[in-house]
Amino acid sequence: MGKRTILMVDDEPKLVEVVRAYLESDGFRVVAAGDGKEALERFHQARPDLVVLDLMMPEMDGLEVCRRLRRESDVPIIMLTARAEEVDELLGLEFGADDYIVKPFSPRALLARVRAVLRRASAEAADEETSIVLGPLRLDQARHEATWNGEPLPLTPTEFRLLTVLARRPKRVFDRLELLERIQGEAYAGYERTVDAHVKNLRKKLAGAGGEAAAASIATVPGVGYKMENPHA
Repeated sequence: MGKRTILMVDDEPKLVEVVRAYLESDGFRVVAAGDGKEALERFHQARPDLVVLDLMMPEMDGLEVCRRLRRESDVPIIMLTARAEEVDELLGLEFGADDYIVKPFSPRALLARVRAVLRRASAEAADEETSIVLGPLRLDQARHEATWNGEPLPLTPTEFRLLTVLARRPKRVFDRLELLERIQGEAYAGYERTVDAHVKNLRKKLAGAGGEAAAASIATVPGVGYKMENPHA
């Protein structure tokens, strides 16, 4: 297998060079871009295995780049933000980011995230299970498609993973850290609200397809986490 390619997108040249050196020393190939428009060009040229994408950039911001990439690819995306309070928005499930890291960060921390996200993506590719059917809910693993009573559910990759984890073990309670481990490859204490943000958006999309009963199929277990109830049409 050849080197995996990382697209690093940030308008701080010094940061890009530090990250490039660190990732390349770990065996990755790094392609860099300094703004949103250049990021899209580099993406189509290099077809990277993962994108590290800054939120605030000239020409086109990271959320718009993320939105455009999601129209054509499920490539894993790690967002960079300078403000922790923006996390809910950028994970904001409509944009499809897989993970985030808050600036300033150490290259070692970013490398750990990159490895975790790629490891998770590889595990999913090797998953032999083709579909999960739970009442009106169907999750086609091979096609990465979700439907409710045959109607498509427009899920981001992270939402699809989260729903898959819950649907595989209905009635089983998962705490937030365990869900983080399952959908991100690693659990980071203090980031539990990431799961809450994803569940909130999942419920909105389920409600859009099957009403409140569909949204209620993901139940909150106070003080613990979440579980999947057996949904009904």
